[in-house]
Amino acid sequence: MSAASGPGGRSARAAGGTAVHAAVDLGASSGRVIAGRIEDGRLRTEEVARFPNGPVTVPAGNRATLHWDVLSLYAGVVEGLRRAAEPHGLASAGVDSWAVDYGLLDADGALLGNPVHYRDARTDGASERVFAHLPAEELYAVNGLQVQPFNTVFQLAAASGDAQSAAARDLLLVPDLLGYWLTGERVAELTNASTTGLVDVHARRWADRCLDLLRERFGVPARDLLPELVEPGTVVGAIRAGTGTGAGTGAAEGTPLVAVGSHDTASAVVAVPAATPRFAYVSSGTWSLVGVELDAPVRTEASRAANFTNELGVDGTVRYLRNVTGLWLLQESLRVWRERGREVDLPDLLARAAGLPALACVVDVDDPRFLPPGDMPARIAAFAAETGQRPPETDAEVARCVVDSLALAYRGAVRQAAELSGTDVEVVHVVGGGSRNELLCRLTADAVGLPVVAGPVEGAAIGNLLVQARAVGAVEGGLADLRRIVADSTEVRRYEPSGPQAPWEAAERRLWS
Repeated sequence: MSAASGPGGRSARAAGGTAVHAAVDLGASSGRVIAGRIEDGRLRTEEVARFPNGPVTVPAGNRATLHWDVLSLYAGVVEGLRRAAEPHGLASAGVDSWAVDYGLLDADGALLGNPVHYRDARTDGASERVFAHLPAEELYAVNGLQVQPFNTVFQLAAASGDAQSAAARDLLLVPDLLGYWLTGERVAELTNASTTGLVDVHARRWADRCLDLLRERFGVPARDLLPELVEPGTVVGAIRAGTGTGAGTGAAEGTPLVAVGSHDTASAVVAVPAATPRFAYVSSGTWSLVGVELDAPVRTEASRAANFTNELGVDGTVRYLRNVTGLWLLQESLRVWRERGREVDLPDLLARAAGLPALACVVDVDDPRFLPPGDMPARIAAFAAETGQRPPETDAEVARCVVDSLALAYRGAVRQAAELSGTDVEVVHVVGGGSRNELLCRLTADAVGLPVVAGPVEGAAIGNLLVQARAVGAVEGGLADLRRIVADSTEVRRYEPSGPQAPWEAAERRLWS
């Protein structure tokens, strides 16, 4: 086991002599920095910093624009890396985050404005404008990507002609933007780049046809804006001095920054503690990413019609999945109740929901009305009324509706992923924050009709740590070897399916027949 040198030639090791790595893991509601070290074949982790994240609404002309406060995020990252590095330095660091959103830099390398949030309404109708010049089936043949209104290709089309776009000289996705501020190096890590709609999913490079489309039809010089693509595991550069305000990164300076699977789902899938290749996964958080791991993309017309996506993964893999609206519906409901002066305890809420009848009311969690922030309980009630169901009235009924509906969506996505890819699935792994939701995991096992293995909770951070540790020589092997470390390091819980499939089939017919 080896470690990189820390600042001043100091060995980047913990007091016990073990190399320390730092994972920056940014989610839609919070960011965290996790320190990790590998001891006796097991990964030990410790959260050293956590900071809030969320949308900020800013007036912009005759409408409001939803932004990310990336400057606040960067301050949290810098402080977190400083804490992780004290007192002995770091062997490596890596950044993962959500997908699709980006920052624009001017000719001096300065940020032109806070990145626009993917839930902002600016992309309304943008996909249709793109498809008017390049039909959806032809675009899918190149990028293999599920159509989401916020895909970067549609964001760029929507923003064409605005002042920031005209002044831009570089475009960096969020984790690459933070990496640029830390190291001065501009790259595009492949797993996150593959969510943009601008990557040839078969060749694993920027897609000429997509770049030409943006230039010729929308006046966006994407080819000139995009940096070099790098595979996960590439050492981007060293964290430099003067990377932040106040104390800066301190002992983290000189640390190799590794381009991990910088899309958080790519890192989370690395952390699936699978004992068999015949697994499906649910990376469950604000979003739920549901699918299987493949060696090659699936770009059939049936796959496109089912709105499945081919996102690139670590070690040449493909994450064949569907984006499912996840715990966002529950998170927004909790926020609305809190703003109305009602503090609702989530464990108590889920316990009360577990005692209610199953499948009394279900909604299509991917209905567009549920995408933006807002009064989620009212939207759920409206959907129920429109589909001839009794709307949920109490907070527990809302929670039960959301969890039942998520399990139903997981059922459909797992089964379709297996069918469309020709994969035989034996077990479903749930990683991320949703793995702590006992009711959701139990219902997912019942809905899919397969065992569910829940954990680890910090899947993205763990995958991030293992890829960077391998890049600097602290561990060796392929994905199976990394997953063996996860399995040896993590307590998981197994849920066996119970009950018949008929109620779930009836609920599907209620929504989609």
